[in-house]
Amino acid sequence: MRVVIQRVLGASVSIDAKIVSEIDNGLLILLGIEDKDTSTDINWLTKKVANLRIFNDENDVMNKSLIDIDGDAIVVSQFTLHASTKKGNRPSYLKAAKPDISIPLYEEFIVQFEKELGKKIGSGQFGAHMKVSLINDGPVTIIIDSSNKE
Repeated sequence: MRVVIQRVLGASVSIDAKIVSEIDNGLLILLGIEDKDTSTDINWLTKKVANLRIFNDENDVMNKSLIDIDGDAIVVSQFTLHASTKKGNRPSYLKAAKPDISIPLYEEFIVQFEKELGKKIGSGQFGAHMKVSLINDGPVTIIIDSSNKE
């Protein structure tokens, strides 16, 4: 399971020109799921992201987590995070989980992340063509892969 986390001053997800999720200060999380991913990956990753100290404290040092600042979040499913570009110029998405595996895990990730934060979060719509807008704060963008727990 792989996430790209972006610290944002604001973000939104639109489908067919209608905003389906919108936040102010917080995190935009792009989530890629592989066949091998399980609830164990979800539990580790949601804890890690919720407690990641990437928000500034009173001394302008990245020392606060999303929980500490009571920030908001949007989680968007993105199978292209598992693109392989090893051969040729056309990405292969063979590592990305098919919908029968990824939809339940995506939904479980959202539920678990809401438990970690103690509040509702926004989301995209699985499989939809979405327009994602954001104001990246910093910019701060971090990639975490649950198969490489560094």
